[in-house]
Amino acid sequence: MEEADKLPVPVSLSLDSLWFSWRRILAIIFLPLISSGLAPRSKLRGNRPSQTTTSSPATPARHNWSHLTPLDLKNRSVGLGFENPRTGNAYFTLDGHKFCIFGGSIHYFRVPREYWRDRLLKLKACGFNTVTTYIPWNLHEPEGGKFDFSGNLDLEAFVMTAGKIGLWVILRPGPYICAEVDLGGLPSRLLRDPKPQLRTTEKGFIDAVDRYFDHLVPRMIPLQYLSGGPVIAFQVENEYGSYNKDRRYMPYLYQALVKRGIVELLLTSDDENQVLKGATEGALATVNLKEINDNSFDQLQLVQKTKPIMIMEYWVGWYKKWGDKQFPPREKEVETTVSEFLKLELSFNVYMFHGGTNFGFMNGAAYDEDRHRGVITSYDYDAVLTEAGDYTEKYFILRELLGSVSETPLPPLPESKPKAVYPSVTVLYCLPLWEILPFLNAPVKSKMPVSMENLPINNGSGQSFGFILYETSVCTAGHLYVHVEDTAQVFLNYTILGFLDKKRQEVEIPESTDCQILRILVENEGRINFSWKLQEENKGIIGRVRLNDVFLSNFTIYSLEMKMDFFNRIRSATWRPAASIPLGPIFCKGILKAGSSPKDTFLSLPDWNNGFVFINGRNLGRYWNIGPQETLYLPGVWLHPGDNEIILLEKLEAGTSIEFTNKHVV
Repeated sequence: MEEADKLPVPVSLSLDSLWFSWRRILAIIFLPLISSGLAPRSKLRGNRPSQTTTSSPATPARHNWSHLTPLDLKNRSVGLGFENPRTGNAYFTLDGHKFCIFGGSIHYFRVPREYWRDRLLKLKACGFNTVTTYIPWNLHEPEGGKFDFSGNLDLEAFVMTAGKIGLWVILRPGPYICAEVDLGGLPSRLLRDPKPQLRTTEKGFIDAVDRYFDHLVPRMIPLQYLSGGPVIAFQVENEYGSYNKDRRYMPYLYQALVKRGIVELLLTSDDENQVLKGATEGALATVNLKEINDNSFDQLQLVQKTKPIMIMEYWVGWYKKWGDKQFPPREKEVETTVSEFLKLELSFNVYMFHGGTNFGFMNGAAYDEDRHRGVITSYDYDAVLTEAGDYTEKYFILRELLGSVSETPLPPLPESKPKAVYPSVTVLYCLPLWEILPFLNAPVKSKMPVSMENLPINNGSGQSFGFILYETSVCTAGHLYVHVEDTAQVFLNYTILGFLDKKRQEVEIPESTDCQILRILVENEGRINFSWKLQEENKGIIGRVRLNDVFLSNFTIYSLEMKMDFFNRIRSATWRPAASIPLGPIFCKGILKAGSSPKDTFLSLPDWNNGFVFINGRNLGRYWNIGPQETLYLPGVWLHPGDNEIILLEKLEAGTSIEFTNKHVV
């Protein structure tokens, strides 16, 4: 039963009449003030602004929540809830005390573990009381039944660090999270099903979710508020209103969390115009938006009239894709909108407070005008902190606003991390892709080409990320027809013939006196992270390969996942002097001397084209000269004192040196 249903009602007509008489008297008293524009701003009632956001401003209420922190609330009886008073607006409560959620998103998996504390301290110093984070299934269960919660993926450590600092936590465990990560955080092995039904109650998908939750939820239970932890709420799935394929799906996930022991507040999160499709019974509906307008909460009003408003994602910026133009700054808009939140006493979560980096191959993608475009390596997002955790103008705007509604002083600002400009590194040695093949795991022999996901590797989970190389023999000339996802380079022996993508599916094979080796190197540029097209995101060669009217067969298939052990193996390869082989695909190596105290820096690659950078075996991510990203963030904590090995995989033509800067260019 909702709180409003518990309120007493008038017991007689006379009481009703008396109530309305007093309303008339108050109206007469305050009419002159209203006419002169001096009346206080109308507040929210239930879930909807009673006036537009252009109304005369009010002074935001001031709060003192210094006693409502994970460090101070020891005797806990009831977690995050809400009240709907007879007069005024519905509001959140924490252990019975009135409470507003001032949240900021930080994704632990996009930030070096050594910097979690720094970013969280900066969140608290800005005036926030809560951190929110997604939980990426595909990173935590890279193979079916094989889980990884270590190092940068140590969810429990991140949550407990937040609690020790004095921050509450809202977890968003999916299973689908979007977050601009590959396949929205779903494991790519789910695409091995010939007709996948992702994000539905189809048995194959929901069985995989159940197995994942059987492992994940026990990790989250001790972190809950009523167990003494800092987690005050959990989100059920993510923006399902925009997908909306199975009305049984959201109730199933709600119960999947509850029956496994989740007792804190559950909520859903949808764009403001998709709430009706995404809400589910028992969970608090919340909205995602860029700014408040007159209709922002209309659907919330229809779903829940007596509960407080929560903006689960207030977008202070946006992500970028390769080839995008630069976005205009939004500092003034952010100041205006957050001021409005505070005046209306709304709870909100800034997405992103700190975006971090799409290290490795984790980035997602989108389809723009039927063209696949990967998300850039930087997840800077034009957030409140930069990709490297530095302060921005938005930070100081928000700190001033949140400080103005706090009755207690905000914590002092943590110092920024120093940056280094290291001397340029000359590329000393290179190794053509073809010469590293013996250092890969044994290739797969197949009569027909198979996609990454369907390779019989990784304990039946296929290949999730990276590149895949197909080889077969051709003995005639003609038109080669291949459907690849996402992009491919086609070689005859070692000579490049052309490039393929979703729209370009033909290459001409030249005349030759002998049979030749046809090589097709396909790159997964990131699976899309949003829309029904999730079902169609297999990578590699899709279907058969045809030369003229003949289907080719007998393929040798190499998986290039480029994990840490691969780099350990290729150190024993015979590397050649760099000047002798400039054309890609090629691995090139140099040594960065970081001194005795390594610091953060940014790589600049002005004369390189398209590829990946690995530092001491860690994948920093993709670079590409089409922009908009011009530098790659290199955390100082990933450098060793002294010498550090840098390896670049260049697809097209290698440069000669690697430059460094202390400036972030995205």
